[in-house]
Amino acid sequence: MDGADTKYKTLNRVESNDIIVNKIWARNGSVSVVNETLAGCYCSGEFPLFRPNPDELDPLWFYWITKTRWFWTRCDEKSRGTSGKNRIKPHQFLEINIPLPPLDEQRRIVARIESLVLKIDEAKRLRQAIQIDARAMLRSAFQQVIEGSEYRAMGEVAPIVRRAVEIEPDGEYPELGVRSFGKGVFHKPTLIGAELDWQKLYRIHAGDLVISNIKAWEEAIAVADENDHNRVGSHRYITCVAEDGVITANFLCFYLLMDEGLQRVQVASPGSADRNRTLAMNRLKKIEVPVPDYGKQLWFNRLQTYVDTIAQAQADNQTELNALLPAILDQAFKGKL
Repeated sequence: MDGADTKYKTLNRVESNDIIVNKIWARNGSVSVVNETLAGCYCSGEFPLFRPNPDELDPLWFYWITKTRWFWTRCDEKSRGTSGKNRIKPHQFLEINIPLPPLDEQRRIVARIESLVLKIDEAKRLRQAIQIDARAMLRSAFQQVIEGSEYRAMGEVAPIVRRAVEIEPDGEYPELGVRSFGKGVFHKPTLIGAELDWQKLYRIHAGDLVISNIKAWEEAIAVADENDHNRVGSHRYITCVAEDGVITANFLCFYLLMDEGLQRVQVASPGSADRNRTLAMNRLKKIEVPVPDYGKQLWFNRLQTYVDTIAQAQADNQTELNALLPAILDQAFKGKL
């Protein structure tokens, strides 16, 4: 930036291996070590710099310390009671005690940490590659299934069904929503009848295709399952019921989230700004979708289920994978690595 673009009279130049601290957010882990690519950049006085003593502290040893929750807690303790927004002052930061074995031992442990981190990163890359390949396989299989299929209007094969809810003052209504970007449904807090005035609610059943009329263009489309049965949605959520023996809700949802289907949804959701792009029910009814042989659809649904099972297994293991680094660092700084 140009000098005229800042209110600061002075800035500090950072160099490789400097320890840099965010005064306000150090307590949330905003402390790090400057890498070579950022050497020569500048920061304000809100980011005090410290230079490691090369005879005592390896910068990489301290870098991994900044990744631990116990260190963030120490910063938080030093930040309390200070002026302004609980900033940590430079002299308070220097009061924090850290484990400090001899340099050779620091470097040995750092090498061990980084070796294990490489394995964790490789596992994450493999998981991501599996997910990418699985999605590509599904798209390819879907194209084969719909090849040569006739297209029919949504209103014919998955008509809109609105199950209006009569709101009772003492009634409780578990609410449901749909995330954008094809990320499925989610459960909202339960609504209390006495707290509702103008809202209109509609019942959602398992197997419904649920579409947000204001975010459909952003892939807010999903299928409700048994865990979502009998929840309610606001008037913003449109529910469609697939004709049995003609088309399945999961097959239809997959198409509407693919490029071709989403483009049709976006065309049917006009508006000058994102927040005004509304999918009206009469336009939704006219969207044409492929309707291949029903047996082929069921085969594709089974393939989807298989891929979803793999994805769920990976998600279940993600927590363990995410816990590995904190566990490694805990052992490292206790001298057990």
